[in-house]
Amino acid sequence: MRDNWITPADRLSALPPYVFARLDELKARAREQGLDLIDLGMGNPDGMAPRPVIEAATAAFENPLVHGYPPFEGTGDFRDAIARWYKRCYSVDLDPDSEALPLLGSKEGLTHLALAYVNPGDVVLVPSPAYPAHFRGPMIAGAEIATMELNAAQDWLIDLSRIPEEQARRAKILYFNYPNNPTTATAPREFFEEIVKFARHYEILLVHDLCYAELAFDGYQPTSLLEIPGAKEIGVEFHTLSKTYNMAGWRVGFVVGNAQVIQGLRTLKTNLDYGIFSAIQAAAQTALQLPDEYVQRAQRRYQERRDFVIAGLGELGWSVAPTKATMYLWIPCSVGMSSTDFALDLLQTTGVVVTPGNAFGEAGEGYVRVSLIADCDRLGEAINRLKQAGIRYDYSTVPSH
Repeated sequence: MRDNWITPADRLSALPPYVFARLDELKARAREQGLDLIDLGMGNPDGMAPRPVIEAATAAFENPLVHGYPPFEGTGDFRDAIARWYKRCYSVDLDPDSEALPLLGSKEGLTHLALAYVNPGDVVLVPSPAYPAHFRGPMIAGAEIATMELNAAQDWLIDLSRIPEEQARRAKILYFNYPNNPTTATAPREFFEEIVKFARHYEILLVHDLCYAELAFDGYQPTSLLEIPGAKEIGVEFHTLSKTYNMAGWRVGFVVGNAQVIQGLRTLKTNLDYGIFSAIQAAAQTALQLPDEYVQRAQRRYQERRDFVIAGLGELGWSVAPTKATMYLWIPCSVGMSSTDFALDLLQTTGVVVTPGNAFGEAGEGYVRVSLIADCDRLGEAINRLKQAGIRYDYSTVPSH
């Protein structure tokens, strides 16, 4: 029998290595060597879900009906909670039966949406840098990826005027995400109005990832795509309970918006999975109904960490403006180093793990993402290790443009 007679599909060979899986390998090797790692790489919140959420899941376990297959479209109670949450937070009316669909986390939904709507060769507009699921899902579906490069000079906002006319006319879907992962950028309401107008003109499906809606600071209130008149006609919006409610491992999120698009995704998912365990849906429903204090507590926690790390990096030469939202900082690498080399150097010399910016696309080169997923004592230890290793940032050596 010949070697390698079972070969993966071409769609797998087209995918670059998933950087977080590669980081896990390097972290495991470092731990084997006795390094005490401070892992600020993945956006993996520390701590437990709120007590009422845990209690709701525990209570649901006692219901024999919960242990069977859940409804494909999610439980009615969870979908109702999603619709009420949108009404309370954004004054957006949703039909819970047709305009809301629970998901096994937003990553699953973002990727499967591409499989449901992208034919090989379809043009999909994706920012760079971007959360990997925004471009990997379309790649798996065989899309022609048209990259919209973001940059610091434009505050990491998509410049729609730079999209070539022919590309815009061919585009089927545009993925975007504000507050943004990885750059932490936020977009004003005027931007959302502009992108809805753009998408309606060119008949492009807008896919907005609103994963960091509640992690906003200093009085800032993020905009929902669905707040914009006409957006529901050409758009859907994804959300997750992973970040705000410390439910990353529970795998629960949802998509809302255009009923036709959601029905298409639902049709695909009925052939792929049986939905979310009903006890987890009961817990998620409880999370969305928690008093504002729970969200405010999460905001205070991440804002305190933001301020602490920005101050510490300032002592090492970095000038980082306070972020308005997300659980990250997006900082430039030491001059002359690629983002991969800088991240590896940090890991090997200090045991501090960050994510290289090129993991989010070529335009992320030159930056690393720092996740604020440890308490200030641990973050202070990370800053001290950088000091002891002599890792600093010198703006005087940055080339002028």
